Amino acid sequence: MLKIRLKRLGAKKNPTYRIIVINSTTKREGRPIQELGHYNPKTKVMKLDKAAALDWISKGAQPTETVAYLIKNCNEDGTLNYKKKETVKLSKKALAKKQAEEEAAKQAAEEAKAAAEAPAEEAPAEEAKTEEPPAEEVKAEEAAPAEEAPVEEVKAEEETPEEA
Repeated sequence: MLKIRLKRLGAKKNPTYRIIVINSTTKREGRPIQELGHYNPKTKVMKLDKAAALDWISKGAQPTETVAYLIKNCNEDGTLNYKKKETVKLSKKALAKKQAEEEAAKQAAEEAKAAAEAPAEEAPAEEAKTEEPPAEEVKAEEAAPAEEAPVEEVKAEEETPEEA
C-alpha cells in the first residue's frame, strides 16, 4: 500500500521534512517513489505540488494525518495557509483587571436591557394593583365562613331537642 508521509531531514532539534509518496513497508528515510514537496515546521514554510498529491490520493495512496492537514491547508501555489494566533500574555493583576472590566460591562448591559424592558412591564403591574377584584375575592371568602357558622348552630339546636 502506498503512503504519503513525511521524510525527516535536518539537524538535531531542527527538523525539516520532505513530503513523499512511498511504500508503507519501507523505512522512514527510504527511497521514495516521488517527492511532492518540503515542509519546515519551525518557520511554517512549505512548498507542495498539490495537484500531484491529490492525483496520488485518487490512485489510492493514504496520507498520514499530518500530511492530510498540510494538503487541506495548502494554497493553490503550494504554500501553507497558516494563520498565526496572536496571543497576549498578561500578568495576574492585568488579567484580573481585564476580567473585572468584562464583568462590569456585562452587568451594565444587563441593567440597560432590564431598564429598557422595565417601564413596559411596570405600567400593567400598577394597574393590576389599583384594581378592586382581588379585594372582592377577599370579601367573598370572608362571607362564606360567616354563612357556614349559622348552619352548624342550626344543626346543634336540632340535635338537642331530639335527645330530650
